Amino acid sequence: MGKGMKTLVIACIALAAVACQRDDGAAARKAAAEAARQFAAQERPWRDERKAKLVAPDGWTSVIGLHWLEPGGHYVGSAPGNGIRLAKGPAHLGMFELGKDGRVRFVPDSAAVVTLDGQPLTGATILRRDIDEDGPSKLGFDDGKGQATIIVRGDRTALRVKHADADSRTHFRGISYWPGGPGWKVQARFVPHAKGKTLPIVNIVNMVEQVPNPGVVEFQRDGKTHRLEVLDQGEPTLFLVWADRTSGHGSYPAGRYLDIPRPGPDGRVLIDFNRGENPPCAFTPYATCPLPPPANRLDLAVVAGEKVYAKH
Repeated sequence: MGKGMKTLVIACIALAAVACQRDDGAAARKAAAEAARQFAAQERPWRDERKAKLVAPDGWTSVIGLHWLEPGGHYVGSAPGNGIRLAKGPAHLGMFELGKDGRVRFVPDSAAVVTLDGQPLTGATILRRDIDEDGPSKLGFDDGKGQATIIVRGDRTALRVKHADADSRTHFRGISYWPGGPGWKVQARFVPHAKGKTLPIVNIVNMVEQVPNPGVVEFQRDGKTHRLEVLDQGEPTLFLVWADRTSGHGSYPAGRYLDIPRPGPDGRVLIDFNRGENPPCAFTPYATCPLPPPANRLDLAVVAGEKVYAKH
C-alpha cells in the first residue's frame, strides 16, 4: 500500500471514530432527555397539586396585605380615611381592636356583609389567632372572595388579608423546576439533639423566634458529608429551611423549604430534594417567611426542586 493510500485510510478511520463519538454523544443526550421527560411525568401529580394549593382562592398567591396592629382600635376598609387601607374589599369593613391581653376584638361596619367561619356576622366578636388551638377565625367579605385572619409573630400581632381577585393570583405565571431526578432522593441519618433544644430562626421581617430543633440530618453527596438542622413545627412531618449554591443563581435567594418524614426507629430518613419549594415570600410580599439558619447553607448546588418564581 502506497504512502498516500495509508494516509487516506488513517484519515477515514479517524473520521469514522469522530462520527461514532458524535453518535454516542447524541445518543447520550437523547437518553438523558427521555429520562428527564419520564421523571417530569412522574412528578406531574405532585407539581399539579402544589400549583393548585398556591392558586386556590385562599392560597398564598391571594394574599394582598399584612397589617401590623398596635394596641387600640383600627378602622379597616378600602376607602380613604381608614387607618388600615385594604387593597381590595368593602369601603368600610369594620373596627379591629387589639387589647392588652393580645386578643383582637372585631366590630363589623353596619354596611358591611361579613361572615365568621362561614356564618353571617352582625355583632362584635373576639377573633381567634393562628396560635390558638383551633386556628384563626376567618372573616369573609366580598361574597367570600375576601378573607381576613389574625396572626401572631413573636410579640407582634397582624391582620393578614387575602382576596381571590389578587393580581398575584389572577396573573400567576406557573413554576419552573430544576432537572432533578432520582439521584436527588437522598438517604439521610437523623442525629437527635438534647430534648427541648430550640434554634433561633430569623424571618424575612427581621423577627426572631425560638423554634423546636429536635436534631440534624446528615447525608452524603459527591463524597462529602452535609448536615441540615431540622425544625419541628408540630406537624406530622419535620421541616427543613435551607440555602445552597443555587440560591440567588436560579433558585429563590432567601432559600427553599422541604417537608421530610419523621425518622423511623433506625434513624433513617429520606430527603427528596425534588420536592424543594419556594417559600411563600417568593409569591407575595405579605408573608413572614423563616430564613435558613447559618448552619443550613449547603456548600452544594441543589439542582432539583423549584426554581425562583418569575413574577414578570
